[in-house]
Amino acid sequence: MLAHDVTGNAEGPNHKWRKSSRSYGSGECVEVATPSRQRIDVRDSTNIRGAVLTFSSTQWNTFVASLRSGE
Repeated sequence: MLAHDVTGNAEGPNHKWRKSSRSYGSGECVEVATPSRQRIDVRDSTNIRGAVLTFSSTQWNTFVASLRSGE
């Protein structure tokens, strides 16, 4: 996993941030963007100018599969 700091100017037309449909409007959620097939970016929705975690698509798929299986 790579982590980098986003100051707002790193977002381009392929950065479409979205929240989980299960966030229930509490405001305490993460947002995900998929600027390419090989990369997934994740950020704190309450600090959109803060750090962004970047995962490869393989890393992200492994993480999601482990959540679904209850690990």
